[in-house]
Amino acid sequence: MPWLLTGGAGYIGAHIVQAFRAAGREVVVLDDLSSGFREFLPDDVVLHEGRVEDPAAVAAALDAQPLDGVVHLAGLKYAGESVKVPLDFYRANVEGTRVLLRQMAERDIDRLVFSSSSATYGTMEGEIVTEDAPQRPESPYGESKLIGEWLIRDQARARPSLRHTSLRYFNVVGSSAREPVPIVDHSPYNLFPLVFRALSAGRQPKVFGDDYPTPDGSCVRDYVDVVDLAEAHLRAAVLLEEGRELAPAYNVGRGEGVSVRQIIEAILAQVDEQALGYEVVPRRPGDPAKIVGSARRIEQDFDWKPGRGLAEMVEGAWSAWNAAGTAEREAAQDARRAVA
Repeated sequence: MPWLLTGGAGYIGAHIVQAFRAAGREVVVLDDLSSGFREFLPDDVVLHEGRVEDPAAVAAALDAQPLDGVVHLAGLKYAGESVKVPLDFYRANVEGTRVLLRQMAERDIDRLVFSSSSATYGTMEGEIVTEDAPQRPESPYGESKLIGEWLIRDQARARPSLRHTSLRYFNVVGSSAREPVPIVDHSPYNLFPLVFRALSAGRQPKVFGDDYPTPDGSCVRDYVDVVDLAEAHLRAAVLLEEGRELAPAYNVGRGEGVSVRQIIEAILAQVDEQALGYEVVPRRPGDPAKIVGSARRIEQDFDWKPGRGLAEMVEGAWSAWNAAGTAEREAAQDARRAVA
C-alpha cells in the first residue's frame, strides 16, 4: 500500500517521492501547491490538491486508497517570516498537524513520520546539540514545530497504536533529481536560492549579520543534502513498517558546522565569481547564532549516514538551478500567491 506525503510537491517532498519510488514503494501526495509544483511529481503520482488544515481535504486524501502511513511535511517554513505573521504559522503547522492526527485516528492509520526542525532548539549550548538538549525555539516557526512534536507525543499516549518519529532537519540544500524536471529550492528566504538569485542578476549575495558570537561573525549551520534527507525519511518509514521501536525524534544533519560566509565563498568558487564578493547587511529576526546537530542517534538506529559533502551540495544545487527554468516557475508561483 502507498504512503501519503503531505507537502509532497515541494522541494523536499518531491525528493522524498523520488526516494520512495526508487525503492519500489508507492506514494500519493496531498499539497495545496502554494510553494510546490505539480511538475515536480511524476505523471503517475496521484496528487490531492488541498490544505492540510482543511479536514475535508485531508479526509479525501486518506479515504482515496488504503495507506501504510503518512509522512507529514506540509506547513509553513522560515523563522524570520514567522516573526511577522505568527498566526499564519500556527494555523498551518499546529492546526494542520492536529487535523491530520484526528483524521488518521478516525481511520486507524497508525504510522507517522513528522517533518520537524532544528529550529526547535534555538541557540545551542556547547559545540553540538543532541536530541535530548533543551528545546528553546526563538521564532514562532520553531515554536510551531515543537508544538507539533507535542501533539504527536500526546496523541500517541492517548492512542498507543500510533507509531511515530519526528525528524529534526538542519539546513537542507542541494539537488540531484532530474526527472521529471530538476527539483529546485525556490524559497525566498533560504541561503542557497538567495545567493543564486543574486548571482543570476549580477549582484553581490548578502550575509545577514556579521556580529554573531561565531568564528567569522556569521551564522553557523549544519547543512545536509536533500537526497540524504529523503533517504532518512524512507528509512524511517521502512523501520516503522517493520515494527521497530523508534525514538521520538532524530536529528538529521552532518554534525559539522559551516558558516554563512564559508557557504557563500564555496558557491562563488563553484561559479568562478570570487571577485564579486558579498555584502554584509543587518541580522534577520529569529536566526540563532549557531546550530549543529549530533547525528549519532540516527546513524545507529537507521543505519544511515549523509553521503554528500559541501562541494557536492553546491554543485548539485547550482546545476539544478540553471537547468530548471527557475525564473518562469517562480513567476507562476508569485501569480498563484497573488490570487490566494
